[in-house]
Amino acid sequence: MKIAIIGGGNMGGAIALGLAQSNFISPSDITVSNRGTEKLNALKSSNPSIHTTTDNKAAVEGADIIILAVKPWVLDSVAIDIRNTLDLPKQIIVSVVAGATLERLAGLFSSADTIPAIFRAIPNTAIAVRQSMTLFTPYNAVPEQVDCIRALFDSVGKSLLIEENLMTAGTALCSCGTAFAMRYIRAAVEGGVEMGFYPKDAALLVEQTVKGAAELLLHSGNHPEVEIDKVTTPGGITIKGLNEMEAAGFSSAVIRGLKVSK
Repeated sequence: MKIAIIGGGNMGGAIALGLAQSNFISPSDITVSNRGTEKLNALKSSNPSIHTTTDNKAAVEGADIIILAVKPWVLDSVAIDIRNTLDLPKQIIVSVVAGATLERLAGLFSSADTIPAIFRAIPNTAIAVRQSMTLFTPYNAVPEQVDCIRALFDSVGKSLLIEENLMTAGTALCSCGTAFAMRYIRAAVEGGVEMGFYPKDAALLVEQTVKGAAELLLHSGNHPEVEIDKVTTPGGITIKGLNEMEAAGFSSAVIRGLKVSK
């Protein structure tokens, strides 16, 4: 299997690096194309086995899966550039282009006699370290193709098949959500420094604690309140801290931030 990634920016590069570390595909079977060479050179320095090119047409030739990771405003020109080179419907198109609907993608790549299998996906930048939460939805895909794309994204984190009408909400939770989690981590580190830790030590304490909390939930399947109850003893410091955060609007601020990002 060969994968072509059109766009070597933050997301395209992260996908390439994550896949190169996975057991889904060999790094030498990944080709990344980008208009400029600076990002391609950076990608090559991270993993020399990944193929790079500035020629989109060359990248997609012979690829089984084509991942579109370009800016929304260049999607149309990229589609025009490559569509006569594509071997549809043999090739699967996966778009991680923000806001690009399946209807728009189908309009760009379908012809009178060919309707390709298209997937719209929302990964996040943790895909670079194989820890993405990726949402995806198919168009004109058979079950085997759905299973293939699920396996691809499961190899670089976790994935969930959803209806397209949940994509904007999913972006807030999973893509924007990365930044929201980072902001909590930053605040907690600053709190740790104020309480006497060196910044590097405070960062280690907070980062590992957040990672551990997430792993507890993923492995147990418990509701967060179940795990919270385990560490909130009557009259203890944890419940005092939680109540103070709630008094300052912690939960409502998170929900409001998510809703305005939708």
